[in-house]
Amino acid sequence: MSLPIALELYSVRNECAQDLLGVLAKVAKMGYQGVEFAGFHGHSAEAVKSALQSSGLQVAGSHTGIGVLGPDKLDETLAFMETIGCKYVIVPGIPEEKRNSPEACLATAEEFTALAETLEARGFRAGYHCHHGDIVPLSNGETAWYMIAEHTPDSFVMQYDTANGMSGGADPVQPILDFPGRGETVHLKEWAGAHGAALIGEGQVPWQQVFEACESVGGTRWYIVEHEDESLMPPMEAVDKCLQNLRRMGK
Repeated sequence: MSLPIALELYSVRNECAQDLLGVLAKVAKMGYQGVEFAGFHGHSAEAVKSALQSSGLQVAGSHTGIGVLGPDKLDETLAFMETIGCKYVIVPGIPEEKRNSPEACLATAEEFTALAETLEARGFRAGYHCHHGDIVPLSNGETAWYMIAEHTPDSFVMQYDTANGMSGGADPVQPILDFPGRGETVHLKEWAGAHGAALIGEGQVPWQQVFEACESVGGTRWYIVEHEDESLMPPMEAVDKCLQNLRRMGK
């Protein structure tokens, strides 16, 4: 059975800032089955829930800053997530000082472990999204990505990003294989290297190997399309074409 495909709404961030609810309807018409949020642009949870129900979209997750996952904001954040039906609460990035040394990575892993336990007790799943800096080797030869994964529980989602990994020098597939079951949601993003931007399927990512890794050992439940570059064409057109290309690849 094919895995569902969602859109990371950061891909169309400017459009979402103007009309988030309208974007949801357009994304559904393209054929996406879900979305991963990157902010709610002032809309209430009830308004977002209504728009999701009208469009038929599911919630594949939310990129949620660590600042609103602390004790003073957690209840409010999780109440919003519960209302819209969001299970996966993914930290999209952390300050450099939280990952630029082995000691910092161990402290961050401890923080993430506590967050995972807190969220899991309330019916959610916590996770972390991969960026270029997470893959660059540290003074001990390891990377932040691997150290965080190795020192957090198996229930903590390690959300790999194919282009971000490759931009940091990682193999596009190996980080998925090395942590079985940890890639419940994976970002599909094209990498074109020195050639600049590219749509999914038109760059250097070995997509069939990525799919095989996700579907054999990754534990993947959602493929999430992300396309950040705006130089090729308007963002809404670009994400539509990315989905079309994935469909042509049998996804």
